Amino acid sequence: MASSDLGRPSNVPVWILSGLLLLYGALVASGALTPMLKALHVHKQVDLMEILGFTFGGIGILTAMLRSTRMNKPMTNLDTFVLETIPGILFIVMLAMGIRWIAEPIVVMMSKSLVPVLGFKIHKVLNLNYVVLGILVGIIITNSWGIPKFAASGVKTARFVLKMGVILLGARYSFAELAKLGMVSVWMIGFFVLGTVFFVLFLGKVFKQPKSMTGVLSAGMGVCGVSATVACAPVVKARCSEMAYTIGTILGFGILCMFAFPTIGKIVGMNATQFGAWAGTGILNSAQVAAACLAFNAVDIKTLKVGEIFNITRVLFLPIIVLVLASWYGKAAGQKLSFKEVVIDKFPIFIIGFLLLFAMSSFGLFSPPGHYKGKYLDFSYNQRTEVTPEELVVLKNAKLEGLTPEEQAAYNDLVKQHQIAGNFEDRDNKDMFDATARKRMAGLESILAREKGKEITISSDVKSAVKHAVKQVHKKSKTIVTLTDAMVWFFAYGLIGLGMQITRKSIAQAGGWPLVMGAISGVTKATLSFIVVMYFVKDVVLK
Repeated sequence: MASSDLGRPSNVPVWILSGLLLLYGALVASGALTPMLKALHVHKQVDLMEILGFTFGGIGILTAMLRSTRMNKPMTNLDTFVLETIPGILFIVMLAMGIRWIAEPIVVMMSKSLVPVLGFKIHKVLNLNYVVLGILVGIIITNSWGIPKFAASGVKTARFVLKMGVILLGARYSFAELAKLGMVSVWMIGFFVLGTVFFVLFLGKVFKQPKSMTGVLSAGMGVCGVSATVACAPVVKARCSEMAYTIGTILGFGILCMFAFPTIGKIVGMNATQFGAWAGTGILNSAQVAAACLAFNAVDIKTLKVGEIFNITRVLFLPIIVLVLASWYGKAAGQKLSFKEVVIDKFPIFIIGFLLLFAMSSFGLFSPPGHYKGKYLDFSYNQRTEVTPEELVVLKNAKLEGLTPEEQAAYNDLVKQHQIAGNFEDRDNKDMFDATARKRMAGLESILAREKGKEITISSDVKSAVKHAVKQVHKKSKTIVTLTDAMVWFFAYGLIGLGMQITRKSIAQAGGWPLVMGAISGVTKATLSFIVVMYFVKDVVLK
C-alpha cells in the first residue's frame, strides 16, 4: 500500500462525464433522440445505448462521490486501481459511443452521398470503420491538446481491454468452415499465408528492424490485415506506433490493389474463378476483396463468392499464425529455449482464451458446427424464413424479363413456397433438400447480381423482396451475436486508448521501414499468387 500523498486530478470532469452519460441515456429512453438515431440508422441499438448511458453514468456518479471523500488522503490500492482509473474509462467509453453511433454513421452517409461524384464509396476504400476512426481520434487527442490528466490512468487499461476483445475474436472462427472449402484454396492460402509471414520475418532481419515491429507486420501482411494485427500485437509486444504503421501499410496497399487487380485481371483475360482466387489471396482487407471482385465483374456472382471463400480460408489460419509468432518471439531473445519454455511457460495467457473459444466454436458449442462467424443457412420450413404477405403479392404480380431458366425456376419456386427451400418430398433427405435449396438461392442471388450490373431491370419492390428472402435463410447464433457485440466494444475502447499512446515522436522513431517491408512482401505475394492462379486454378475449383 502506497503511503505517499499524491495530488489527485479534479473531480469536476468526472461529474461532467457522468452527467452527460446519464443525460444521453435519459434522452434515448424518452424518445427525444429517436428521429436523429433513425437518420443515422442506429436506432435499433437504443436498448444498448440506454444500458451503457445509465450504467456508466451511475458508476461515474458513485466514483465521483467516493473520490471526493478521498481527496488529500494517502493513495491506497483502491485509489490507484479503481478510483483513479474509472474516470479515464468513462472518457474512452464516451468517445467510443460517439464514434460507433455518431461519427461512423456520418462518415458512411457522407461517403454514400459522394458516390455520384467519385463512383465508389470512399469509406469502403479507406476502410473508415470504428477501428480506424478510433485510432485516428486517439492520435488527434494525444497530439493536439493531450490526454486529460484525469483520464491518464484509465488510458493505460486499453491493452488489457484489447486482449479481452482478441479472446472473443476466437468465437468467430471454426474448423468446420475450413473443412468445407475447396482443397485448392486451403493449399494455396496455406502456402501464401505462411510464406508471407516468414518472408516478412526474413525482411525484418535483413533491415534490422525490431522483433515486435517485424512480428506484427508479418501477421498483418500474411493473414487478414487489421484483425491479425490486433490479435498478434500483444503476442510480440508490439508498440502502439508499430501497430499504427502496420495498419496504415495494410490499408494503403489494399487501396492500390483494389484498383490495380481488376485492371490487370481484365487485361490478361482472367475468368471469374481465377480473379476471385487472386483477389482473395492477394488483397488483405475483406471489404477491399469484395470491392475488387465486384469491380471486375458485378454480373457474375461467382467472382465474389470465390474471392470471399479464399478470404475466409486465409482468416481461418489466424490461430496457427498466433502459435507460430508466439514460438518465434519466445526464441527471439537468442536463448535456447525448450518447447515447454516457448509454448507453455512463455505463451501469452490471453491467447489461450482465444484458442479455447476457437475450439468451442469448432465443436459447435455456440451454434451448429457448420457455421462461420455465427452465421449458417437454415432452409427449414418455418414462418421465420418466409417472405412477408406484402412481399409475396409483389412477387406474384411482377413480370420479369431476361431471366435464365435457372433464375426463372428459382423465382417461381420462391413464389410457390413463399421462401427459399428444397422440395417438400425431399424434406427427410437433408442433403438433397439443402442442395436443391442452395441451387435456388444461387439463382436468386444471380438475379440480384445481374440487376446490379444493369443486365436486367427489376423494380425496387421486387429487388427488396428477393433480398429479404435470401437474408431470411441466413440464421445467426444469439450467443455469437452477443460475443461479437462485446468484442466490437472491447476493440472500440482498446483502439481509442492505443491511439492516445501514439505520439509524433513515437511515429518518427518507427521510421519508414515498415512501409518498405510491406510493399516488398505485398508485391511479391501478389505476383506469385497471380502466377499460381493463372497456371493452376481453372474455371471451377470449388463445389
